[in-house]
Amino acid sequence: MANRIFILLAFTALFLFSNSVLCKDSTTKDISDDDDEDLSFLEESDEKTDATAHHDHGSFPDQEDFEGEGDDDFENFSDFDESEHDQENSYKEPEVDEKDVVVLKERNFTTVIENNKFVMVEFYAPWCGHCQALAPEYAAAATELKGEDVVLAKVDATEENELSQEYDVQGFPTIFFFVDGVRKPYPGQRTKEAIVTWIKKKIGPGINNITTTEDAERILASEGKVVLGYLNSLVGSESDELAAASRLEDDVSFYQTVNADVAKLFHIDAEAKRPALVLLKKEAEKLSHFDGKFEKSTIAEFVFANKLPLVTLFTRENAPAIFESTIKKQLFHWPLLTCEIVCPQLLLFASSKDSEKVLPIFQEASKSFKGKLIFVYVETDNEDVGKPVSDYFGVSGDAPTVLAYTGNDDAKKFVFDKEVTLENIKAFGEDFLEDKLKPFYKSDPIPETNDGDVKIVVGNNFDEIVLDESKDVLLEIYAPWCGHCQSLEPTYNKLAKHLRSIDSIVIAKMDGTTNEHPRAKADGFPTLLFFPAGNKSFDPITVDADRTVVAFYKFLKKNASIPFKLQKPTTPTKSESTETPESSTTAAPKSEAAAGELKDEL
Repeated sequence: MANRIFILLAFTALFLFSNSVLCKDSTTKDISDDDDEDLSFLEESDEKTDATAHHDHGSFPDQEDFEGEGDDDFENFSDFDESEHDQENSYKEPEVDEKDVVVLKERNFTTVIENNKFVMVEFYAPWCGHCQALAPEYAAAATELKGEDVVLAKVDATEENELSQEYDVQGFPTIFFFVDGVRKPYPGQRTKEAIVTWIKKKIGPGINNITTTEDAERILASEGKVVLGYLNSLVGSESDELAAASRLEDDVSFYQTVNADVAKLFHIDAEAKRPALVLLKKEAEKLSHFDGKFEKSTIAEFVFANKLPLVTLFTRENAPAIFESTIKKQLFHWPLLTCEIVCPQLLLFASSKDSEKVLPIFQEASKSFKGKLIFVYVETDNEDVGKPVSDYFGVSGDAPTVLAYTGNDDAKKFVFDKEVTLENIKAFGEDFLEDKLKPFYKSDPIPETNDGDVKIVVGNNFDEIVLDESKDVLLEIYAPWCGHCQSLEPTYNKLAKHLRSIDSIVIAKMDGTTNEHPRAKADGFPTLLFFPAGNKSFDPITVDADRTVVAFYKFLKKNASIPFKLQKPTTPTKSESTETPESSTTAAPKSEAAAGELKDEL
C-alpha cells in the first residue's frame, strides 16, 4: 500500500513539474520573438535608463513664447503606467465639481455634436499639469453657462485615442468650439471669465442693427473691420444666415440694416438688389463687395478671404488670422497654432530697410492673386518673430527672399531665385498655383566623417543612407531642444553600440529642425521611423515600441527584412579586462570583443 502511495506521489510530482516547464516555455515564447535568444544582457542596459516616449510637437525652439503655455503631449501613454510614473508623481483627481461638464466618448461624441448648435470640447490628459489647472476654471464656466444654448464637454484623450487622432489633437489641453458641427480652435485664455465671455459672444445674436446714420458714422470711425448686410428685413432667413456667418469670425464686427441712408455710408447703392453685403477695413484696400449666394458658408468664405490686407505683416497677434484663410479647405498645422484650413502663401523675408524697396512691388503683385494666395511679409530684423519664422522656413542671409508655401500636409516650400520685380513675382505666383515649381528642402552640411555608431542624416544625404535598399534603417527625427529626445539619447546610443557589428542594420538620427525630406514626416519630436531593406518605395513604419533597448531590438527583429541575430557577449577574460584603453580602441572590431566591451560599459 505504501509503495502504491509513493508511486502515485512520484507520478503526481512528475506531472506537475513537466506542466510547469511547459507553461514557462509557452510564456517565454509569447514574450520573446526568439525563445532561444537570451536578451538579459540587453535588459541590463535598460535598468538605469528612463527615456520617455512623448513627443515635443512643433518646430520652434521657443514655441512656448508664442503660445503662452507649453503643451503636454500624449503620443505614447505606456510610459505613464503605475509601475514607473505614478510612484514619483502620482496624479490625484482635482477636487472640482464637474457636474455640468459632459463627458464624451467615442460612442456619444457625434450625437452630442449633431444635437447641439454650440459645443465646446476639451481634449485632455489626466497627467497634464495644464489640464489640471484648467479643470476648475472649465467646470466653473460650464456651471455659469448652464441654461444657455451651449454644451461644455471633455474627452480623456488617453482613453479615446481614435477621437484624438480624428481631430488631430497635438497637445494638451486642446479646446475646440463647434458651431453647427463646424469646429474652430478656442484662442482665448484658460480662465472661467475668458471662456464665458468668448462663448457668450459666439452664442449671442452675432449681429447688431444699425438704424440711424449717426450710429453708422460712429461705427465707421471706431471699428477696424466691419461687415454690413443691407437686408429686406432685420428678422428672417437673411438675418439668420448673416448671424450664423458672424459666429465663425472672431475679429470682424457684423451689422445689418434696412436703412438706405445707412447703406450709402457703407458704399452700398441704395437701389442695389437686396440682400447686399460689404466688408470695410482701414487699410490700403478698404472696400470689398460680396457677390455670392447669401448663405452662411459663402459669406464666411468671403469675409475670411477679404479681411486681411493685401500684404500682412507677420506678428504674434495676427498669426491666427493669416492661417485661418479659407482659400483651400484642408487640415493644416503650423507651429504657432492649429488651423482647420490650409492657406497657400507667398512670403517675403526682408529687413525693415530693404522692405522700402521690395514691399511695394510685393504689394502690387498681390492684387493679381486676391482670393488665391495670402501675401505675408516677415520683417527679419524684428527680434520678436523674425528669426524663429526665418529659421522655420530655412531662410538665411540678409538679402530679401521670397518663398511660396503650400501649407498643407506636405508643407512644401518653393524658393524664388530671380530679381524682385513685379513681372517676376507675378510669374512666380502663377507657376506656384499651377504646380510648376521644384520644392526646396532644408539641409545641414553633409558631415565630413560619419563613422559613429549612430549615423548622422541630413537632408542632402538622406537618400544615400536612409533609402539604401540594402540596409534596414531605423531613423530618429529629433530636435536639439527637445527634452524627450535628450532622455532617449542614452538608450538610442546603447542600441546602436549593440548593433554596430550587424552590417545590414543602420541606426541613424536627423535634426528635424534644420533638415527636411519628403520621406521624413515627423508628427513631433522624437519621431522614430523604420525603413525596411528592399521596401524603400513604401511608407516607413512608425515605431511604437517602448523606449528601451530590448523593445527596440525586438522591434527590429520582427520588422527587419534581412534576418539577423545578436550574439550574447562573452565574459571578458582577465587579460581583456586589464587591457589598456589605448589598445582597446585600436583593436579590430570583432563582434564578440565589441560585445564584451559593451557588457563592461553596462
